[in-house]
Amino acid sequence: MDTFTLQKIEKLHPLVRDEVKKIIEACDKALTGNAKVRITQGLRTFQEQAKLYAQGRTTAGKRVTNAKSGQSIHNYGFAVDICLIIDGKSASWDTAKDWDNDRIADWNECVKIFSNYGWEWGGSWKTFRDLPHFQKKEYGNWRVLQELSKDKEGYPIVQPIKPKT
Repeated sequence: MDTFTLQKIEKLHPLVRDEVKKIIEACDKALTGNAKVRITQGLRTFQEQAKLYAQGRTTAGKRVTNAKSGQSIHNYGFAVDICLIIDGKSASWDTAKDWDNDRIADWNECVKIFSNYGWEWGGSWKTFRDLPHFQKKEYGNWRVLQELSKDKEGYPIVQPIKPKT
């Protein structure tokens, strides 16, 4: 796991940090070729979200989100975006490439692993599919998260999810 990914994980909601480390480790173990997972986005401030929402609307660029400030699960530390790092240098968002030649697209291997841990893939959404995006299902309602009290670091105070047995 690279330093950039670890830095992104350390800013996620404390309840999911260890789990995300396990997910990335499991993905990297499953990808036996030259691809490794990198988290490109984790916790996003409301200000960063507003800037992304403005893109393609009031500022130049392509629209990349339909979520205003407070409407993204990233704003609460329960979402990540990923890419694959190939040969330790170039980033890829190719969801069909099988870098390890095991007849399963590497991206799909990661989707399955995230899913096994209870994370929803933005690529399965019916509208505005977001292929790099994963969010913890149980904490995937921004309306609920927005109303919760926050701890001293600004994270919503939520009840921990009991692991599936």
